[in-house]
Amino acid sequence: MPRQVTSTAPGTPPYPMVGTPVHCNARDHGLTGDGRTNDQPALAALVNRLGDVFAANGRAQVIYCPPGVYAIRDAGTVWRSGVSLVGAGPGATRFVLSNEGNRAEPVPLAFFTAQLHGASPDHHLAYCTFADFEIDGSGVASADYNPLAKGLGLQYVIGGLFRNLFIHHTAATGFGCDFLQDTLVEGVRVVGCGRMDNGLEMGGAGIGVGIGAWGAVERLTIAHCSAVGNATNGIFLEMQYRGEPQPRGIRVVNCHAQGNRFGIADWGADGLIVTGCTMTGNLEAGFQVSAKGTTGIPGRGGLLTDCVIDGNLRDGVSIGNTRGPYTVRGNRISGNGRYGYHHHDLGASDGTAAEEIVIESNDIWGNSADGIRFDRPLRDTVVINNRIRNNGRQRAPATTGGGESVRYRDTTLVDRQATWPKDGHRGKVLRVGDRYAVVAANDENTLTLAPIRPGATSAWSAATPQPGAAYELPAPPANRAGITINASVDAVTIRGNLIRDNGPGTQTHGLWITDRGSCLNCRVVENDLDGNRTAIQADTPAVGGHWEGNYGNP
Repeated sequence: MPRQVTSTAPGTPPYPMVGTPVHCNARDHGLTGDGRTNDQPALAALVNRLGDVFAANGRAQVIYCPPGVYAIRDAGTVWRSGVSLVGAGPGATRFVLSNEGNRAEPVPLAFFTAQLHGASPDHHLAYCTFADFEIDGSGVASADYNPLAKGLGLQYVIGGLFRNLFIHHTAATGFGCDFLQDTLVEGVRVVGCGRMDNGLEMGGAGIGVGIGAWGAVERLTIAHCSAVGNATNGIFLEMQYRGEPQPRGIRVVNCHAQGNRFGIADWGADGLIVTGCTMTGNLEAGFQVSAKGTTGIPGRGGLLTDCVIDGNLRDGVSIGNTRGPYTVRGNRISGNGRYGYHHHDLGASDGTAAEEIVIESNDIWGNSADGIRFDRPLRDTVVINNRIRNNGRQRAPATTGGGESVRYRDTTLVDRQATWPKDGHRGKVLRVGDRYAVVAANDENTLTLAPIRPGATSAWSAATPQPGAAYELPAPPANRAGITINASVDAVTIRGNLIRDNGPGTQTHGLWITDRGSCLNCRVVENDLDGNRTAIQADTPAVGGHWEGNYGNP
């Protein structure tokens, strides 16, 4: 039977005792908040003392930190059950982390982990609230990246509440708490976290939650949070243990993810619900399903609904390695630098077809290449009632330039002699000698370039080029379809979609089956394919199925 732990640790009452919680003003217990004195020893002593009180009498304890700057140096505080930490609000109550006295210490504000403290389902934290304060991690550094250099690093929490926090510029993940049962993360803002992560290390996210330790259900809601400019993911869930069930019960609701490497990512949940979120300007993808986590287990059975996924540098929605099912419904997926929806392999794969993918009632428009692209085998997939229009915006031909008309800045190239179509180069790699940058947008004579990494002030891989330096931009892909099938698909239904180009003339095909793709027993019926240069092109002839009622089909 899967583990179903909902009780508290031995010696902890199943519920807090009736009565007013003990409310302690931190200033009365040795913390100064003057920005100079190291307040960490006093905070650690107070947490330990109040944790002992809670264990003895079951009365919840609250540490209130009045407005001030609380210096936390050279050590993190091991947290205890029944102890909460609240402030007067971000900007008013600030915890400033640093480790200049011991660069080997990662210095989170609060931590409690399996590796260091024996945290487990039977030895966990309960009745803890963290609310209304700021964590500044900019003072933590080390010779090598340390994934424990977080703002908060708690594991195995029951009944936790994290509300109205501002966590920024930590060396690793800002909010890096794992195995959260019956927990609410609300109104947490994470900015510029993962400073020391090159984008390929563990962690480095704004909000990163490890999952898979409480059995088949982990009841966690992440709501109204904002993640901007973090090194890897803005918000992500990652399965931690092989052999345990992938948990249901996790929701990400009404959040905003901007300028991260990935916006929101599902690395192993079962039935993750992501709804009402905005994912924009992320450097790889707005939403991602991946098997690149520590266990190599991708998400499955998730629901991505009613989101705005716009202006991401590569794909809007990137679905990789999952065997399905997954549902993408009712989203706006627009203006992304490559594909709107991309189903493909991310890393090693056994080539097994993904099953029961549903792409329904989305508005997919203005993306640089294909609106929907399948680069991985699919079976029993449904693509119905979507509006897929005016994609393929990356139509500008290959071009070179240089000389007196050309000027460079950290995030732009201006060529006064250019006459480029709007966003015709979006998503391309711009090369100037041995330097490169990626085009995020363009008008007639200006390329706007994406940051080289989240939070960077420059787009260039090296120093900004000198005025007049010669540049080159590659040619666009020859075919840019509403839907491209570039893998073997079986029993796929494509029905009732509006797959049009009604103005810019950029979407070359309504439906394109490449020479690497194939359709077996598919139903492609009642689609409106008007306005594309070619309605349906099958470089590999379809086998079986039904292909009727497609308006615009020659």
